[in-house]
Amino acid sequence: MSDRDFVLRNARLVLADRVIERGWLAVADGRIAELGEGAAPEPGIDVAGNTLIPGLIELHTDHLESHFAPRPHVRWHALSAVMAYDAQIAAAGITTVFDSLRVGSDDADNRDAGKDLVTLANAISAARETGHLRAEHLTHLRCEIATPDVLEQAEDYAARFPIDLISLMDHTPGQRQFRDLETWRRFYVRDTRVSEAEVDAFIRERLDLHSRYAQKHRHKLVALANRSGAILASHDDATEAHVGEAIEFGVAVAEFPTTIEAARASHAAGIQVMMGAPNVVRGGSHSGNVAAEELAREGVLDILSSDYVPASLLLAAFELPRRVKSFDLASAIRTVTSAPAEATGLADRGSIAPGKRADLVRVAFAADTPIVRQVWREGVRVA
Repeated sequence: MSDRDFVLRNARLVLADRVIERGWLAVADGRIAELGEGAAPEPGIDVAGNTLIPGLIELHTDHLESHFAPRPHVRWHALSAVMAYDAQIAAAGITTVFDSLRVGSDDADNRDAGKDLVTLANAISAARETGHLRAEHLTHLRCEIATPDVLEQAEDYAARFPIDLISLMDHTPGQRQFRDLETWRRFYVRDTRVSEAEVDAFIRERLDLHSRYAQKHRHKLVALANRSGAILASHDDATEAHVGEAIEFGVAVAEFPTTIEAARASHAAGIQVMMGAPNVVRGGSHSGNVAAEELAREGVLDILSSDYVPASLLLAAFELPRRVKSFDLASAIRTVTSAPAEATGLADRGSIAPGKRADLVRVAFAADTPIVRQVWREGVRVA
């Protein structure tokens, strides 16, 4: 018997469609071999009545950037940044993560975006090849379409590394997430020393870049995704016209739609609607757009993403059933496990069932707050 063969007993098991209040599961060679209710067939590991859920699957986290660029104009040691980020991801219960790497130089602190992109990719590859990663890391390129160099950077990346997911982003003032320019000003203009004239000039510059590059790059990035075999995601869809374009391009995931209309249209078209877990935890969008909880009540919320707080993924999944009557615990956990797995073609994980990978999270509670106690990826303890 290897370290990847064991039994977990006295567990509350969250399955895809129900919860077993007292059960057990057996792991063999990193896979779930069998499970059952009541007493386990052998002593195994007593999890003391704690909850077992599948390993969380994260499609869009910006958090690597905060480790690599912790201050303006500062770039940290890349491998050290990757390892610190990976440890935080695993400790949050995430066993599969799509590292969201920014593509396109869109601000003063991101003029070396192409260089940063390759530096981080090399560091992730080095950590993977030496067996030091706790979570499984896949690639999500966040492509800012209204930048001059986004296509060049994306094509250079594709020539060197595999791509699993591409999202088409447009943060131009007056577009999508920031259709209201005043909302954009409140979100981005934090330096009170910046004059109104300087802000207006910046807006004009961004609008010019949008008119020159956005549509051309959008179409070429879709073609790149198709050539690379990458899943395609839209970002911040706000109108039915945006969704119509997403349908035309073969988009699989709608990241953070900003209106109920866009979410409804995406869901109706079979595009998986993804919202931020921090939106759930906070009770609304930090930028004033539609609340994830509202989409959940409408029945058009499919996937949650931790976005900028890795720990929010687990917290939001357990919070959903308390706030939205149509969600029980099993359906809430699906938003962070099987739903993102299915949207990205990862058929071997995302649920507690025989034959699936033994990606598991043991969860205890401090009052009503879920706390990660142990994490296994393919039967190996990683946190």
